[in-house]
Amino acid sequence: MSRVSLGMPAVRPAHGQGNIRLDTPFPAAAREQLGNAQMRANIRHATHTIRGKRARVVEELPDWQALRQAGSALKQRTMARLPELLAQLEENVTARGGVVHWARDAAEANRIVTDLVKAKGVDEVIKVKSMATQEIGLEEALAAEGIAATETDLAELIVQLAHEKPSHILVPAIHKNREQIRELFVAEMADTDESLTSDPAALAEAARRHLRAKFLSTSVAISGANFGVAETGTLAVVESEGNGRMCLTLPETLITVMGIEKLVPEFQDLEVFLQLLPRSSTGERMNPYTSMWTGVTEGDGPQEFHLVLLDNGRSAVLSDPKGRSALHCIRCSACMNVCPVYEQTGGHAYGSVYPGPIGAILSPQLTGVDAGENGTLPYASSLCGACFDACPVAIDIPEILVHLRDQDVRARHARARQERKVPVPSQMDLMMKGARTVMSSGTAMSLAERGLPLGRLAAGRDRTLGWLPGIAGGWTDQRDVPAPPRQAFRHWWAARRTDEEDSK
Repeated sequence: MSRVSLGMPAVRPAHGQGNIRLDTPFPAAAREQLGNAQMRANIRHATHTIRGKRARVVEELPDWQALRQAGSALKQRTMARLPELLAQLEENVTARGGVVHWARDAAEANRIVTDLVKAKGVDEVIKVKSMATQEIGLEEALAAEGIAATETDLAELIVQLAHEKPSHILVPAIHKNREQIRELFVAEMADTDESLTSDPAALAEAARRHLRAKFLSTSVAISGANFGVAETGTLAVVESEGNGRMCLTLPETLITVMGIEKLVPEFQDLEVFLQLLPRSSTGERMNPYTSMWTGVTEGDGPQEFHLVLLDNGRSAVLSDPKGRSALHCIRCSACMNVCPVYEQTGGHAYGSVYPGPIGAILSPQLTGVDAGENGTLPYASSLCGACFDACPVAIDIPEILVHLRDQDVRARHARARQERKVPVPSQMDLMMKGARTVMSSGTAMSLAERGLPLGRLAAGRDRTLGWLPGIAGGWTDQRDVPAPPRQAFRHWWAARRTDEEDSK
């Protein structure tokens, strides 16, 4: 593929390609994860710690809201000019000695990378943490060709050694505590034994020893990219451990897989995002390591550079005016750290490489809300809006969730028509129609609120409703509902106004 097909009809990758979505509905997976008390405790501790740090460094900036709006505006401008900017990026990367490859989907991207690695005659590569390579299932594709890929990010290494999937965008092993990591290292790392303690410094040193030989002996590295600059052909990776810097400088060959939405038009645009990203992701003022490279420089760093530009459904997302802002995401994970649903279920319940609120809108859009169990993800939210408040580029995630719920309902009705079945209204359909009828009329709403005392009678002496029928029972299965008030606000207000007029 010589050019990305952004001017052509948007086509999503087939369901099952890469690693985007599994086939377990979110409600079933979440119910299972709710029983894992240790995982929930680990995630609660980690997310509360991260968001506390984030709050402190965000408060230092009096122009934080202006920065958010600047980031959002830059992303909107980029998406509006994406075909032109991608062509500019390719031109500048090529002019500086790099080679650009275009991948329509996961299968094409995996084939490109696998062929490049095989051409170098090696059977082992090192990797920088990358959501794009997770998305396409690159590690599995390389393994199928006899190529071992070693993750060099500490958390990604932990997940890899445990033969698990990441459960968080930024902290893939957030579901594990120190003692669990120690046990894993002793079991999986040949150069460790029972003398290893769960002290963080000892665990980091064990990982450092394990990876050092890989850094010094492996000639091919694979990375993602946080940003690509169209103006200069520069790529950027931000990280906290230095493993990325090692992978980006020591090997002879560097292969970078980048989603086409990661562009910024000009180098100066990085000024905005390099303030937003570290504060929102790790609660730091700046990343310890910010690595940038432009093509190939003789005698300095990799002498062969390949950039794989990945579509994999992104052009389909771009074609949806209501959902396209999901492509603004800079993968900071701030939305996950404040989400009450994620905190209780963890990342694995989403069945996607993109968990949490951003995964609930991005995964269904990349492969289609009607693919597999994607239709359940937009409901994995209370619509509380905390994710929107935390997002550094002001993505209105709740609005997109509602949009995708609408698409899911329409898709289910369309399937019923295709199968020549009479659509049977679900309990949710009936509840929503009833709510629309009642809430569209002040008179009807007032009459319905006259029934509040009946709710208080049902609540009993403890003033809680522990059981509700039908679909509402999904709520009371997990928690009690407080008894309704004695009267609705409108009735209280009307009575108060009447009393005031009488007193005059």
